Amino acid sequence: MGIDLKAGGRRVGHKSSTKLVKTANPYNKLLIKLYKFLARRTDSKFCATVVKRLHMSKVNQPPIGLNRLAKYMTNKDGKTAVIVGKVTDDVRMMECPKMSVCALGFTENARKRIEAAGGECITFDQLALRAPKGTDTVLLRGPKSRSALAHFGHSTSVTNPHTHDGVKPYVRSKGRKFERARGRRSSRGFKV
Repeated sequence: MGIDLKAGGRRVGHKSSTKLVKTANPYNKLLIKLYKFLARRTDSKFCATVVKRLHMSKVNQPPIGLNRLAKYMTNKDGKTAVIVGKVTDDVRMMECPKMSVCALGFTENARKRIEAAGGECITFDQLALRAPKGTDTVLLRGPKSRSALAHFGHSTSVTNPHTHDGVKPYVRSKGRKFERARGRRSSRGFKV
């Protein structure tokens, strides 16, 4: 059997973003070049991960707030937090601890607060000079907050009882008549 070219056929012209740099940002292009080189020459898992994350779309580079960042960096003195994304300010946090942070960007207030606490905000090229292999760094990510993720659920297996826990169904509307029978009540077959 051949390929039905009329019905779509072979996927042509769809290069993966790791082969083809999709960003137009010249700074990011140079960073990808730099970390690709470091990943190849140092065999460092850290550099390989950074390259992978630099290639990601904006939706997959979620920002991280100062409060969450401070929580992850407790008892990690002398280490640098590395975020492939933006660091944002958190007004709910009274005082910011002293920490060294490397990120793609900082909001104005987040930068002010980190520096006022005696910490520092560095860029990825500065980090490459300091720690080319990612020694004494903590690689962090912000929370994924795409609304579609609410529908995805957990790893599915026959034995996993939590497959459907807290997974949002795709329902036309939320009400008495919608998805309230079989599968949602123990008296009607089963309940998940």
